[in-house]
Amino acid sequence: MTRAPRVVVTGTGAVCGSGMTPDGILDAVRAGRSAIGPITAWDTTDWPCRIAAEIADFNPRALVEDRKLHKLIRRTDFLGLYAAGRAIEHAGIVAHRNTMEPGAAAVYSDRTGVFVGSGGGSYENQYDFFPLFTAANGELPAFGRELANTVNPMWLLRTLPNNVLGHIGIKHGLKGPNACITNHSVGGTLAVIEAFEALRNGEADRAVAVGHDTPIEPQMVLYYHRLGLLAADTLRPFDARHDGSLFGEGAGALLLETEASAAARNAPVLGEILGSGYACEAQGLTAIRDDGEGVARAIGQALDDAGLSPADIGMVVAHGNGTPQSDVSEAAAIRRVFGAAVPPVTAFKWATGHLIAAAGILESVLALAALSRNEVPGVATLASLDLDCAGLRMSAAAQAPNGDVALVLSRGFAGTNAALVLRAA
Repeated sequence: MTRAPRVVVTGTGAVCGSGMTPDGILDAVRAGRSAIGPITAWDTTDWPCRIAAEIADFNPRALVEDRKLHKLIRRTDFLGLYAAGRAIEHAGIVAHRNTMEPGAAAVYSDRTGVFVGSGGGSYENQYDFFPLFTAANGELPAFGRELANTVNPMWLLRTLPNNVLGHIGIKHGLKGPNACITNHSVGGTLAVIEAFEALRNGEADRAVAVGHDTPIEPQMVLYYHRLGLLAADTLRPFDARHDGSLFGEGAGALLLETEASAAARNAPVLGEILGSGYACEAQGLTAIRDDGEGVARAIGQALDDAGLSPADIGMVVAHGNGTPQSDVSEAAAIRRVFGAAVPPVTAFKWATGHLIAAAGILESVLALAALSRNEVPGVATLASLDLDCAGLRMSAAAQAPNGDVALVLSRGFAGTNAALVLRAA
């Protein structure tokens, strides 16, 4: 049996309310700064939830230089393209391809894939129609007559869920295997898993994995509030006062390569993807098991895939979304796997907000950055651990990891659970 190639990380990119780079975001986390604050995107005077982790002074030109492209993409696409571009630039794969003869360069492009996790619940895609709904006064014929004169003809192109996937390939000439994954909060993590498997199975030699989302919009906030999922004032994962989650917006990206691909150009290696796992609890759209069985299965699969035992994990980056049932069941899963020997645990959503499709991949980027500093960042909003989360080694202050391997957890609606095992270089 042929041994699967090792898959290394040679580039990263990230953007969210806490910063424009992985190190900048991590610095904010280490300093105890949260990006959560008043929502400015619309008048929230009568809104039940008025806070989220927005990107301040959002500047499309600073994210995507091509002004023509601005007419064809949405806010979330700007973020995905920016993070992907930074990871590609960081890794230097395009610069390396430009040194090749045309034939070799063509093969290089054909062997470079793109995998994207994108948000699927963007109600703002329909907001272009609202003025006409009002003007038509409920009359469908009147609505139909004025539709072409009122709604931007580029509406369809702007709302495509695979815009980031397509435009990454177009700009950088990446022609290998590709996929656009829409699966709530595990979408970005699944993009990493799919890229990882494509490289291990010989489908490509390198791939960029991206997750992006901008869930801070009126309807999304309203519906999550009605589901009882949003916090009153801040996000407190695993704390005795945790009462819900809060949205953030952003994107994360990893450039993955086979070990041979990276070695062929002497590329600096930032880390390695060791294993992955994915499990569904099949309980319902928003229901989750109290015992954390799905999370525990995903962790077990990831450890088996990596050929590691629980004792090999140096730190856990928990999903930690701040909703009591999710936190308590995730804690139960961690105890189920690690027993009394739980490694240091951290979480990042208290600082960045919940980025939905981008959450898991951004947190993977931050996990590698934290391990490179030999640090498990503290959770600044943690005052007293929920008694039902007892056993987790969490702190408001930074901790030292047990080793150079991180376990990153991600959870989504419909009982979906994903786990990644990463090693820092």
